Amino acid sequence: MATSSGDSLEKLEDMIVRAAETTAGHVRAAKEAIGAVIFGQDKVIEQALITVLCGGHALLIGLPGLAKTKLVDAMGTVLGLDARRIQFTPDLMPSDILGTEVLEETTAGKRNFRFISGPVFAQLLMADEINRASPRTQSALLQAMQEQHVTVAGTRYDLPKPFHVLATQNPLEQEGTYPLPEAQLDRFLMEIDVTYPDHDAERKILFETTGSEETRPKPAMTAEDLMAAQRLMRRIPVGESVVEAILALVRSARPGANGGETTIAWGPSPRASQSLMLAVRARALLDGRLAPSIDDVIDLAEPILKHRMALTFTARAEGQTIEAVIGRLKARIG
Repeated sequence: MATSSGDSLEKLEDMIVRAAETTAGHVRAAKEAIGAVIFGQDKVIEQALITVLCGGHALLIGLPGLAKTKLVDAMGTVLGLDARRIQFTPDLMPSDILGTEVLEETTAGKRNFRFISGPVFAQLLMADEINRASPRTQSALLQAMQEQHVTVAGTRYDLPKPFHVLATQNPLEQEGTYPLPEAQLDRFLMEIDVTYPDHDAERKILFETTGSEETRPKPAMTAEDLMAAQRLMRRIPVGESVVEAILALVRSARPGANGGETTIAWGPSPRASQSLMLAVRARALLDGRLAPSIDDVIDLAEPILKHRMALTFTARAEGQTIEAVIGRLKARIG
């Protein structure tokens, strides 16, 4: 009996391992397919894929012309998702995002309301320059992100599954913008910095995008494949040392914590710990590993934590930065 039970457990473990290897192959193929059209942004592609594997949302910070919109378009095609884009402007209203009810009259003379869904009813939504819209409109989207449904005229409408938002912000043009409140920033699993490509990548961009034909992204997964990968990712075991590293890192990023930084005004909530726990699993799956390591915690600490922390006035006056503080915290667990 014991032998039979042991054999069953071994078969189950083998099935999980095979499923993980197959899923990891799909995810790596997706990464390569996106990388075939987005050049010089390997880290951005990796972090965006990790965000989606975790079932979360990301905030992309970068200057115009760095392929943020193209990244979302490519991810939609490669992952088999219905992708849409909203250009945020100061006059954008919540109904422009969520949808609205219109009064219709039938041929029999009856009148009734019909709900016309907004662009938020997509599987992958790009919220372009989210900080240009009013706080009311931002809140409508952020509430939908958190609750996975919208309510219009007292009726609930569920959003598609999967549902992911990749929002962008331009760090230069801050005039006429409405910065996201700290509590709403916490809704984003990651803040991803989109930087300039290096010389070789920019040279490749010149040849690949200015010729007679431009390479188009090719599908590598379906929405069902992605949801299966999301479910499998949550089953990846996390070692005790990695769990303790996550706890030590997040807890030390809070003011007044034992061994914490005196430069921190406020720090990350347990949602940051949850995000980091999911992200290290997703990174391991993306790399074809069956368990995350402390290196994953260190590599993902900055994009997970930096939008969930603020420095004191004194620290900012002294020229301290969030990135430098996180660097010191990572060194303690590395």
